Amino acid sequence: MPNAPVIRSDVPGSFPWAVFHERHPVLVRRVLDALPYGPAERAAIEALLVESTTGLLEPPEEDTPDAARWREWGGPVWGRPWGEAPFLWAESYFYRRLLDATGYFRPGAWQGIDPFAPFKNAELAGAAVDEELAALDRLDGLPPSRRAEALLSSALWGNRADLGFQLTAGAGGPVSSDLLADDSALLRSELERAGGGLVCLVADNAGRELLPDLVLIDHLLTEGRAAEVALYVKPQPYYVSDATTADVLASVERLRTAPSPAAGAVGERLWRALNLGTLVIRTHPFFCAPLPYHDLPAGLRAELGGAALTILKGDLNYRRLVGDRLWPPTTPFAETAEHFPSSVAALRTLKSDVVVGLDAATVARLDGTGTGWRVSGRHAVIQVRVRP
Repeated sequence: MPNAPVIRSDVPGSFPWAVFHERHPVLVRRVLDALPYGPAERAAIEALLVESTTGLLEPPEEDTPDAARWREWGGPVWGRPWGEAPFLWAESYFYRRLLDATGYFRPGAWQGIDPFAPFKNAELAGAAVDEELAALDRLDGLPPSRRAEALLSSALWGNRADLGFQLTAGAGGPVSSDLLADDSALLRSELERAGGGLVCLVADNAGRELLPDLVLIDHLLTEGRAAEVALYVKPQPYYVSDATTADVLASVERLRTAPSPAAGAVGERLWRALNLGTLVIRTHPFFCAPLPYHDLPAGLRAELGGAALTILKGDLNYRRLVGDRLWPPTTPFAETAEHFPSSVAALRTLKSDVVVGLDAATVARLDGTGTGWRVSGRHAVIQVRVRP
């Protein structure tokens, strides 16, 4: 398959450029306001912001636990301006370095402290969550097919609940229902074939996105669409709101204690599923790597290859699946995802430049609007590639 140009962040006015020059400064201010970091941590965070826009990429110090991995992953990028590295690589490394600047990796008071926890905790405790969970009480009376459709839609559009995206895009306003590619029928067919097998779900964001993901997982287990679900999360805080094991546990507890009887029942079933091992939480260092899924390490590739279906949530997983490149948007999704070791479904709202699998008429319609439709978060895709 021919390659398209790799997306970089050195083009002024582009979306990647705005991430480094507009979104990251807002993020840094919020991080510094959210926790009482001392002078050393604050200075390191401020220095990272300057370095990432005007400096050169330097490898992590050797005394940090993941330094060897990052030095290997870095390869030829060390010593180059940040903007000349692939956008996926540079953005991932920014979050790795931000953790280091806060003291996350080093012995001391801030070791292991999630710098994004105040944002995630506030969102999870918000009144909007109770309102969304209350909707589960109204689903019980729906026909099974309608209920399944509603749960899938909720998991899809929940991807808009991305705290990093909200830093510059805003959190309000109605959500567009413009589904640009809809393989939901094929997804349902694959889930029916998966009955009695393993389904993997690779999570994206915590909080208001993870909650509908967990409800969807409960549905797959209770309806026999999966005998076991493996939920993959990040091994450490990443991209502001990406889900970790701690976030999964907090979300299950939020369901268990919700005023909604239906939500509470979901939370209790998920708790028991974790006890029984029909729901397992997994992670791997590669989920915080700056690399595409084409480069999956052998062990993780074998794990995912044992699944009847893998569901990839969100924008970052999509970028890693198809490659963070300027593909012609009519490039077939199946071609860009053919390397994945299992049948794979992507549930994604568009919040970055890369997109594939669209028809020419859709692309012409969207381009004709003159808007940044690829990055607005108001369009979505459900795309499936079935393993032969």
